[in-house]
Amino acid sequence: MEREQIYYISTRGHGGELTASRAILSGLAPDGGLYVPSRVPRLDFSMREAAELDYRELAYRVLRLYLTDFTEDELRDAVNGAYDSKFDTEEIVSLREAAGAHYLELYHGKTIAFKDMALSILPHLLTVSARKNGVDDEIVILTATSGDTGKAALAGFADVPGTRIIVFYPKDGVSRVQELQMLTERGGNTAVVGVRGNFDDAQNGVKTMFADRELGARMNAAGFRFSSANSINIGRLVPQIVYYVYAYSRMLRRGIVKDGEFINIAVPTGNFGNILAAHYAGLMGVPVGKLICASNDNRVLTDFFETGVYDRRRPFYTTSSPSMDILISSNLERLIYELTGGRADENNAYMQALSTEGKYALGGGEREMLAGFYGGSAREAEVAEEISRLWKEAGYVIDTHTAVASRVCRKYRDLTGDGTPTVIASTASPYKFARSVMTAIDEKYGEMGDFELIDELCALSGVPIPPAISEIRTAAIRHTRVTDKGGMKAAVEDILGL
Repeated sequence: MEREQIYYISTRGHGGELTASRAILSGLAPDGGLYVPSRVPRLDFSMREAAELDYRELAYRVLRLYLTDFTEDELRDAVNGAYDSKFDTEEIVSLREAAGAHYLELYHGKTIAFKDMALSILPHLLTVSARKNGVDDEIVILTATSGDTGKAALAGFADVPGTRIIVFYPKDGVSRVQELQMLTERGGNTAVVGVRGNFDDAQNGVKTMFADRELGARMNAAGFRFSSANSINIGRLVPQIVYYVYAYSRMLRRGIVKDGEFINIAVPTGNFGNILAAHYAGLMGVPVGKLICASNDNRVLTDFFETGVYDRRRPFYTTSSPSMDILISSNLERLIYELTGGRADENNAYMQALSTEGKYALGGGEREMLAGFYGGSAREAEVAEEISRLWKEAGYVIDTHTAVASRVCRKYRDLTGDGTPTVIASTASPYKFARSVMTAIDEKYGEMGDFELIDELCALSGVPIPPAISEIRTAAIRHTRVTDKGGMKAAVEDILGL
């Protein structure tokens, strides 16, 4: 079947029309906007057909609709190279029923977090994109992480020819396991830098460097060019759509829903990429009802969906779900652009207000279009209670981020009486947050060391300790750079020898 070409345009109106491969190479648009597809394609296969496909074939069928300048061989090679024995289950993702809910386990990849689902394939897409566009420069992946993107990106790009990767993370804003996973990375083309600040500081620093034309010119002169592994890169976002299509197909296959019946999807989110992928799945034709946007104590998104006002001027909280400790949700800009009907000038006005005043308020019509979303939050005590409840009721152990979504999902049901079958995105293995998980189950574990807790979690859950955890027990620390947020550019210049 002939594919209709899809081009990518900036949410701020001045990025031109790019092929998928050019947009993937660019990462962030030169005007500071994010690339979005010129249209969201409809699925060209039925959910009944999807129910008979394995994850790899389904990934190919979805990606081909977006990445229209890639050949079939290029896409199949990327899919097969990404979703292989790095994953500890043949299914790639698992749908697990527990206590009346359906948990989509997205953490069976190499670094035991959902970021593996996209960051296992992004290096393949990026290297093909470079080849397709005659790019000989060394591609420098510049990324900020709130915890899980960092290691998943490092693992994906480690020793990939023609690439380097530099990851910035908030020095005191990730779990010890998350930090050790990054600091022990052995790839010869990798660099990790701790930032004295929070994730928003790191993310703003990265965005500033992307927009720095003088730095870009020096990079080009030295044979480098920036790209991104954050979900600001469309090549990172599109693969995330696949697992929501897959989730519905498995609900249908198991008889949990009938063909065409709606499901709700609950997603723990900070940067808004993961739930945006679910939204795109709905636009493509997956029967998605309510999208439940779950936040922790940093409830900037909850307030946005309740009031239509996005206001980052608030206290920042460090929580037990650090990947969601974010006050500036970059991917929300893609939704705002959609709500304005693709009017870049209106989107620009909102983003400018956020930058200069720290807030913006949607117009009435745009706010009405948020009806498909529900925003809710879970406090720290509620997160711990949810972990304990699920363990006691079902013998099922979830991590802190999944617990946020699980608790907010229950709040939504209690508030609305909506009994629609719901998929809860389970975004990380409990092994990544063993201390918070184990002390939620029983406070007696609070005196144990980190790796003692991991052993105890293994004994309690019966789930083998993943290699991602075993490897860091004795691995040497290789990355020791730490900088203030104002020193991020200098760190990059030093790493690249500019």
